[in-house]
Amino acid sequence: MAIVKMPFCFLAFFCLLLQLFSIFHIGNAELEMNYYRESCPRAEEIIRQQVETLYYKHGNTAVSWLRNLFHDCVVKSCDASLLLETARGVESEQKSTRSFGMRNFKYIKTIKDALEKECPGTVSCADIVALSARDGIVMLKGPKIDMIKTGRRDSRGSYLRDVEALVPNHNDSLSSVLSNFNSIGIDVEATVALLGAHSVGRVHCVNLVHRLYPTIDPTLDPTYALYLKKRCPTPNPNPKEVLYSRNDPETPMVVDNMYYKNIMAHKGLLVIDDEIATDPRTAPFVAKMAADNGYFHEQFSRAIRLLSETNPLTGDQGEIRKDCRYVN
Repeated sequence: MAIVKMPFCFLAFFCLLLQLFSIFHIGNAELEMNYYRESCPRAEEIIRQQVETLYYKHGNTAVSWLRNLFHDCVVKSCDASLLLETARGVESEQKSTRSFGMRNFKYIKTIKDALEKECPGTVSCADIVALSARDGIVMLKGPKIDMIKTGRRDSRGSYLRDVEALVPNHNDSLSSVLSNFNSIGIDVEATVALLGAHSVGRVHCVNLVHRLYPTIDPTLDPTYALYLKKRCPTPNPNPKEVLYSRNDPETPMVVDNMYYKNIMAHKGLLVIDDEIATDPRTAPFVAKMAADNGYFHEQFSRAIRLLSETNPLTGDQGEIRKDCRYVN
């Protein structure tokens, strides 16, 4: 058999194409299951252990991990930009009024430190945000979401100026909320399910007194409104005081469908809670979730997966921060 020799120039060009393909492939990598199986095999186990330990010490951390995922991913990308503090030319997204009441950021460092001890410079803060939310949901007796992909990288900057436009406000209309979620690939059914995160945590009085004063919002159940006025006894609460009402007074630390039962009975805290229960675009999903906790958990799991995969940085984009609070 004759051996065909390729000209050197062709071989050099072919090698260059391979290099360019490699660069392109790395720069446009995708999230995948068990991304750290070789580089840090115990990564997900370590995060789970830390989430459980922190939950038993400070139960509200589990709610914080869920809220972190939402606030991080709806602002441009799931890239841990939320965690950056104001330093080195970065303005923290935590300064925004939309971040009011968020807390427990210091415990993210606890999780990150445990990972750095095991696998230095390997696990991104963005993946910590996603996986801690997944594991926090389990601690809140919500669904176990197995299909959370990893491989995110961390942003080198924050988007403080975009937070006001991208994180829904407590007074936003349903149409605005649906439009915002649709823009990042989350459909109406999944949006209704995501709002089920209101089944845990609390709403500060500064965000709900407009429904109580000077007159009670007629869409609120009258008896429930009187209860809320006891929780929020003044129309001008001091934002530095911790005055609040639980989102769900029945099962306040459980991710379940009680939220939907409450809002169908006009016992939601926010305007959006009342709107999704009555608007024809969303009301059928609300009724179905109120009737079937399994269906709610199924759709909530799907919604969390969609949210966690919003425009991630992968491959050679961004960086792996050594400290989640600061760029390298």
